[in-house]
Amino acid sequence: MSGIREFRAAEHNRGWRLDHFLAVNLPQLSRSRLQTLIAQGCVTLTGETIGDPNKRVKPGDLVVIDVPPPAPAAPQPQKIPLNIAYEDSDLIVIDKPAGLVVHPAAGNLDGTLVNALLAHCGDTLPGINGVARPGIVHRLDKDTSGLLVVAKNERTMRSLAKQFAAHAVERLYHAVVWGCPRAADGVVEGNVGRNPFDRKRMAVLRGQGKPARTHYRVLEKMGRGAEDNSRPFAALLALRLETGRTHQIRVHLAHIGHPLIGDPVYGRNRQPPRAKTPEEQIAYEITAEFPRQALHAGVLGFFHPVKQVKMRFESPWPDDFARLINALRTVGTA
Repeated sequence: MSGIREFRAAEHNRGWRLDHFLAVNLPQLSRSRLQTLIAQGCVTLTGETIGDPNKRVKPGDLVVIDVPPPAPAAPQPQKIPLNIAYEDSDLIVIDKPAGLVVHPAAGNLDGTLVNALLAHCGDTLPGINGVARPGIVHRLDKDTSGLLVVAKNERTMRSLAKQFAAHAVERLYHAVVWGCPRAADGVVEGNVGRNPFDRKRMAVLRGQGKPARTHYRVLEKMGRGAEDNSRPFAALLALRLETGRTHQIRVHLAHIGHPLIGDPVYGRNRQPPRAKTPEEQIAYEITAEFPRQALHAGVLGFFHPVKQVKMRFESPWPDDFARLINALRTVGTA
């Protein structure tokens, strides 16, 4: 939002801090954003410019705030096709394809989801903290496909961030892993932090990193060994995040000895066994050539901050993911 807004203090506002008074009347803006505007001289109290957010208001005071237009975002808008699962004036749910980076960073300064959203939303993006940009509440790795929600304004950004922090957002992933966990379901726990020997990788650490919990359930055992339950070649898992650390699923699955098929970082040393049939050979070739980690964010559910309703979205498996699973289902069945 931008432009001039006027508010008259009532009797029940007596003694309120100026930033608190504005926060109540302008819930679209965060308290920190309002404090910045006050410090920048954008607020007057009964005609006098006020630079102190602690200033107390009195009944009858006229508070005027001039909110400048959002500053242009550093990333530039780029017309990149988007698969939009849902959109309204407050948020947008994207079904992200594998290969699309979410946020610009070193090595990926453009061609990202943020660039695409800036082009798609255009002038309808009110901005976050005075900058015309989408509110990235959570992320998916470049080569992870599936659903994510993006806020269009500060109010939605704050609400969604609180829901994620309170573990109130439903996030269900499907993953194809090497081998199969012994238990049909369970929880992987372990602090996740930077690998002390390789800063580009994350690792499960003792006494360091941040607490992380990943719930898993075996949906299907695939490949040779699946029928007699000896040592299945691969498995399809459903995963639910209780926390959201960088590379959490990938690190936790590798930690228990079942890394994601196709993971170039945490599963790169795993190779298919020797094929016994032509069908197995084809399936193993598909597995070996799978170009990314086999991870898909299939379900996303949250409480809409403005409409006050529960929203839930499902994303079907992308073609490469479905092809991998279908190929693995043929292993050992001939």
